[in-house]
Amino acid sequence: MTRRGQGSGRFRAVRGALAALTALGTLAGAALLGAAPASGVPGAAPAATEIAPGVEYRDYDIPTPRGTAHAHVLDVDLRHPRVRVGLLYPGAVGARQTVSAMADQEGAVGAVNGDFFNITETQHPGVEATGAPVGPAIADGDTLKAAVPNGQRFGPALPPGTTTEDVIGVGADRRARLDRMTLDGSVRTREARLPLGGLNQYALPVGSVGAFTSDWGVTSRVRATCGTDTDRGAPCSTDTYEVTVRHGRVATVADAPGRGAIAPGTTVLVGREAGAQQLRKLAVGDPVHVRHRLVPSVSSVPYRFVLGGYPLLRAGAPLPGLDDRTAAVRTAAGIDEGGRRLILLALDGAPEYRGGLTIAEVAASLRQLGADDGFSLDGGGSSTLAAREPGAPGVSVRNHPSGGAERPVPNGIGVFSRL
Repeated sequence: MTRRGQGSGRFRAVRGALAALTALGTLAGAALLGAAPASGVPGAAPAATEIAPGVEYRDYDIPTPRGTAHAHVLDVDLRHPRVRVGLLYPGAVGARQTVSAMADQEGAVGAVNGDFFNITETQHPGVEATGAPVGPAIADGDTLKAAVPNGQRFGPALPPGTTTEDVIGVGADRRARLDRMTLDGSVRTREARLPLGGLNQYALPVGSVGAFTSDWGVTSRVRATCGTDTDRGAPCSTDTYEVTVRHGRVATVADAPGRGAIAPGTTVLVGREAGAQQLRKLAVGDPVHVRHRLVPSVSSVPYRFVLGGYPLLRAGAPLPGLDDRTAAVRTAAGIDEGGRRLILLALDGAPEYRGGLTIAEVAASLRQLGADDGFSLDGGGSSTLAAREPGAPGVSVRNHPSGGAERPVPNGIGVFSRL
């Protein structure tokens, strides 16, 4: 395969060096992000395999003080005219499916799992876990959802200065970048204009009104009124109200959030505390206009796809405060060549590799692969990398999920290449 650009040359240059990554956890700061050690090389790194035009796969060992981690990598050339990446999801925000099933349904040649998600509700007995992701999501240029409050997220603690609004995405200019997506929306009635506090989210800010559309799916909306902005396990609110808006007018009202499919063109408004009190002022037949969009903080180029997680690297430097103690199986994404190259990495969860990497080590590994920017995705039992063998009808899972089988997840990054 012929690669273009300075970053691709850098990728070739570090292939042999990757196998020389010894004791990542004992290296510190700039030394970890510099050149690979010149001694202790256990052997040449295996060559990458082109699985489709513009897409390469490879795997390699990463020795650590805890044992060996094993990485699986998809290297995606976004300059290639046949290549694109997009959001994989099961057709609804509040739903889950395996990475390989989503990839095959959409015809992807490779994929990794995506955002952290509402996986369980042990602190709220009787409340259904929605399976919905934490952060914003955009698919094929259409906004699916906004971010839950920081205190409502699932997953490890966020690095200092990051939020649930942080995303990785690819714009209409075919460049990958890190950004932050903020919800801008309102509910306009005859008497007032209310700020919109959420869009298709499993958790709404205290005192807010959130909107649910047909993109949400059939999952119960009760979870949206549980917990607080700072405590995910706090009790569910006892002051709630729901209003269904159809063709711009109130169609039904209810004292509690419901469940079931939402028809296209219909919006269900869920309020808690002060938001519920505002919704109670509405009566069936009243006009209501709901507006919402996601606003990026960096890019002026519209996004084709976006999903959540949290940043690890910016401009080649690890974020301050990255966890360097807790090791686990991880999935991450890196960006190189000014957004023209996307690196997707998932660790193997087989017993012999389950020691994994710390978040600081993941950042270092992405840097060794040439990434200038890096982004952490969900890990543990969710970590999955699938890729299609040349000539095969579908993808196969290349790593060993740590739970022994693929975990259904809410979304992922799909890699597409026209043969």
